[in-house]
Amino acid sequence: MKLVVQRVKNARLSVDNKLVSEIGKGLAVYVGVAAGDTFASADFLAEKLVKLRIFEDENGKMNLSVKDVSGEILSISQFTLLADVSHGNRPGFSGAERPERANEIYEYFSNKIASLGVPVKKGVFGADMEILQTNDGPVTILY
Repeated sequence: MKLVVQRVKNARLSVDNKLVSEIGKGLAVYVGVAAGDTFASADFLAEKLVKLRIFEDENGKMNLSVKDVSGEILSISQFTLLADVSHGNRPGFSGAERPERANEIYEYFSNKIASLGVPVKKGVFGADMEILQTNDGPVTILY
């Protein structure tokens, strides 16, 4: 699995000009499921994510997690994170998990985050989504 984690002040996700999900302070998390990923890898990353200390404490140090600041997570499936651009100019996606299995792991990952005590909103798997977010920092972490 690959994650792109961005600290946000807010984020909104729409499909066909209809609002699907919206969060305030928290994390916008773009999730790419690779071929061969397992529920165990989703568990591991969900636990790392909710403990990731990238919010500032009273001294201005990145020392607090999304859970510590009562933040939310917007979980967005994005298979293009698995793009292979090592040959030519057109990305290849053979490293991405097939859609049915990828959706299963993405849903599991999102539900695992919620079970760890952080509110989660989701995108629509496989849809053409429009995401508007106000980055905070910016702070971007890659897993």
